[in-house]
Amino acid sequence: MDPVNAPVNDTATDPAAPASLEVSGLAFAYPDGHQALFGVDFRVARGERVALLGPNGAGKTTLVLHLNGILGGGAGTVTVAGLPVGGRNTAEIRRRVGIVFQDPDDQLFMPTVREDVAFGPAAAGLRGPELRERVGRALDLVGMGGFEDRPPHHLSFGQRRRVAVATVLAMEPEILVLDEPSSNLDPASRRELADILRGLDVTVLMVTHDLPYALELCPRALVLSEGVIAADGPTAEILGDDALMRAHRLELPFGFDPRVAGRP
Repeated sequence: MDPVNAPVNDTATDPAAPASLEVSGLAFAYPDGHQALFGVDFRVARGERVALLGPNGAGKTTLVLHLNGILGGGAGTVTVAGLPVGGRNTAEIRRRVGIVFQDPDDQLFMPTVREDVAFGPAAAGLRGPELRERVGRALDLVGMGGFEDRPPHHLSFGQRRRVAVATVLAMEPEILVLDEPSSNLDPASRRELADILRGLDVTVLMVTHDLPYALELCPRALVLSEGVIAADGPTAEILGDDALMRAHRLELPFGFDPRVAGRP
């Protein structure tokens, strides 16, 4: 499908539709007094792919760290699949919200690919055939079946990123949060990852400065700027709004026009 004309999931604005993620009135200040979020509100429906855009310092990392309870204690609420984040729900929330870091080497630390992908499910109590099946299924989803016995440091950067995604998918999350997924990838690896992400049956929240990649993968985009949601709508419309882009320090690559990108 033409990424410019890809429809936004209608359930995103349907209050009766089940939501993977609901953020309401989220405000947060760090102990040094720096206010990072000033009242963030949005909802993401099950199965949506949404890009989270914004300049450096906008509060994107702070927002992401609230999604699985790493940060908390501010105002407002975060709910994942109907469960409030925090308190006795923390362990289940961290299973349901899987974060893939920008650098896969921050996520891969075991001697083999199999052990890395098995680490989370094994810690959750899976053993034997069920664990092996979970690992195999996660690796197949990212096109890394057959690499189980390879040391991660012997893989290419793109392969390591796919294994990092598999470590999260092995937990069968509700939401996959990707931090700059296209960074440092060559064109072929970038395309392979995009094909994988399009085929996943999970909700995706993609934090990125790579605006063409956001357009390719995410029908909907949120712009977070100075701790608030400054825009929420179809990605092509947001990227095509020159005044909005300038106001929030978002820059497209030279010559890239989101209004015609992807059209035959």
